[in-house]
Amino acid sequence: MAGKGLRGRLGNAAGAFSSNARNPNLRRAQLSFLGAWTAEWAFTVGLGIVAYRDGGATAVGLVGLLRMAPSAMLTPLLSPLADKGRRERVLILVSVLRGVVTGAAAVVVGVGGPPQIVYVLAALSTIAATLYRPAHSALLPSLCHTGYELASANVVRGLLDAAATLMGPLLAALLLQFTGVTVVFAVAAGASLWAAALLLRLNYDAPPRPPAPREANWMSAVEGIRVVSLNRDLALIMGLAAAQSFTRGALTVLNVVVAIELLETGEPGVGILTAAIGAGAVLGSLAASLLVGTRRLGAWFAVGVALWGMPVTLIGVVPQQVAALGLLAFVGVGNSLIDLGGFTLLARLAADEVLARVFGVLESVVALSIGVGALVASLVVDGAGVRSALVTVGLLCPVLAVASWQRLRGMDRSIGVRDDDIDMLHRVAMLNVLPLPAIEQLARGLEPVDVPAGHVVFRQGDVGDHYFVIESGEAEVIGDGQVVATLGPGQGFGEIALLRRIRRTATVRATSELRLKALRSDRFLPVVLGYTPSAREAGVVVDSMLDHFTPRDDPEQPPE
Repeated sequence: MAGKGLRGRLGNAAGAFSSNARNPNLRRAQLSFLGAWTAEWAFTVGLGIVAYRDGGATAVGLVGLLRMAPSAMLTPLLSPLADKGRRERVLILVSVLRGVVTGAAAVVVGVGGPPQIVYVLAALSTIAATLYRPAHSALLPSLCHTGYELASANVVRGLLDAAATLMGPLLAALLLQFTGVTVVFAVAAGASLWAAALLLRLNYDAPPRPPAPREANWMSAVEGIRVVSLNRDLALIMGLAAAQSFTRGALTVLNVVVAIELLETGEPGVGILTAAIGAGAVLGSLAASLLVGTRRLGAWFAVGVALWGMPVTLIGVVPQQVAALGLLAFVGVGNSLIDLGGFTLLARLAADEVLARVFGVLESVVALSIGVGALVASLVVDGAGVRSALVTVGLLCPVLAVASWQRLRGMDRSIGVRDDDIDMLHRVAMLNVLPLPAIEQLARGLEPVDVPAGHVVFRQGDVGDHYFVIESGEAEVIGDGQVVATLGPGQGFGEIALLRRIRRTATVRATSELRLKALRSDRFLPVVLGYTPSAREAGVVVDSMLDHFTPRDDPEQPPE
């Protein structure tokens, strides 16, 4: 049994990577993310060196806060743009902007310009960077059809994020060893432009959404904040993300100070320590791929949050280079679990029409927390020393993860029930083509209906107002007094009256105790008709069924 379980997990892991490789849109979107985040990490290392040369640990902390504060304020205002149109266009725009701004920073450093100009350019680049992730996170569900595929996409993105966390700092360390900060910034600019180029050929059918909101951007941003504030589960994930980001911001300072002052490995050592996080994240992502089929995303998210803090505390207890590298690798493992659990949970809990705004709120919280974490860490280092800073900062995440455990497990149970409904809906041909956001919208609207054996669900000639899917039991379809079909679990009925706006063309009667899931027409029609592939498939299904279920006495008369 254990062998079968392991083989199943390995199969899920292989399926996670192959599903992304086979889907050309997912492949391009994921590689674009790799380029964007390699640029971000290389730029972060280079910026830390510029700031440390300018004013030591305090300058690194202040620059971290000043870099993130504009992003925290502007990202919620800008993220509604990704809910108003095709999200890859936003990704292309911000990647080009980042490439241009980072290239300008390379020129400033190359000519020996004031570091203050580099800081301003860094803030502009970070605004664009924080807008990239919410747009990308909101795009991924539209390229997927199932929760498994979305979890797979988040695992793969986590692996690429880990690879970027490894490659970006290592590349920066190599370039710092043989060239300088100017080349680091120039390479980061090139990676951003490559990320934009990959998305130019993205081609997919966007899922149906309501018309774009016409209110001012700040009103759209408020809607994202309102959605989060009214949903306790979303708010909890945001709070834990804030704690993890606070620790991440603190590490941008602590890695510099630990490498240069505590471990005495010099400026290249900053890149090596940061790369250790990336190395652990790569291994963690491979391990997380074994969890793609799990229904314990909340639990693994909690473990990931805890791993962002505990190793940091232990570095303060055991300040040795080898130990520091190994412990920071565990931070990377935690980051992979957060990518798997946190981003998938957010995408499953929020509606697609506000998804980019919800992720925009997340990026705002992350940006602000990173900035505050960097500043607080620099103040604690100056006031109490680097070892005390490591111990105190590292305790935050584990404590909060333990406190949130029961609530996160409750989320797992809730999403598990919805996954069962999605699996059932996917067995219906015209619904199977829907992307995940659309079919999840249907699953949220399902209502249970129990029909005793021998009772009628609806009669021929009734006005149709619901679509039904059989969860268990059997029913017979009776047209003009004749049994014309028998229906069982996973089959749907009732779509003809809704799609053609006619009365019921047949009677449906339970032949055994029948458990149904019902969808009101106002939930069913906008989704099925709003997405071209499902509308096409529904037309084919209805044309075929009308041949069997149409009664002889003028069914085309519309209901009054």
